[in-house]
Amino acid sequence: MKGSVFSGFHSIEEILRKQKIEGTLYLARSSRRNSGLADLAKKQGYQISRISEGEITRLAAGASHRGILFVSRHISSEKQDRKSGSGNRTALTLESYLSDLNESNALVLILDGITDPHNLGAIIRSSDQFYVDLILIPSRNSAKDNSTVSKTSAGADNYVNIDVVTNLSRSIDRLRESGFWIYGADMGGEEIGQTDFTGRVVLVMGSEGKGLRDLTRTKCDTLVSIPSKGHIDSFNVSVAAGIMMYEIRRQQVFS
Repeated sequence: MKGSVFSGFHSIEEILRKQKIEGTLYLARSSRRNSGLADLAKKQGYQISRISEGEITRLAAGASHRGILFVSRHISSEKQDRKSGSGNRTALTLESYLSDLNESNALVLILDGITDPHNLGAIIRSSDQFYVDLILIPSRNSAKDNSTVSKTSAGADNYVNIDVVTNLSRSIDRLRESGFWIYGADMGGEEIGQTDFTGRVVLVMGSEGKGLRDLTRTKCDTLVSIPSKGHIDSFNVSVAAGIMMYEIRRQQVFS
């Protein structure tokens, strides 16, 4: 994410508070909110640059802004441990996650071709709330963690561990070897309320239009669905992911 542009108020606020990214805060418009972010940036030791409206629009490169942007130089390798709430940890890869895994109830989310950055951002935001241990995203045919994703996630992408992998099928095999049960989201699957999600769980969400790819589907142990009686044929993928993550964590933590 070198040189990424962040324009959402909450996304910028999270970056400044947690100091996860090195960069510069650019200001072109005065407002109470912008002044508050500028005060926070100054307190945290960030560089602040006051520029013209035209200059900030050029820097935004098409992203919406309200006279304020944060432009990163690079992201620190450290990510906060959202689950424990204490300290920081190095950004996880699948292999490093599995090498340190000692939890009986774990949750890994695999996104099999989510191409809309708004959906990806919304899923990451829900993943932070339900303390997903790791998200796996394919290196091809997928939205990437960019300024739109960060803005939609309200800065949650600074906390959730995300690993971009070249081969989802191989990653699923590695997770299964480590004691995970693989659940794929599919409209024809077993209702989530009737499914046992205790233990180590991988939830696989398919793409917005086509759902799970055939190869990924064959890798799943069980297909699961959300019961509904509406007139529209399915939930938005980010909404569906949030509902399923809630049910998984409800069973793992509260049952």
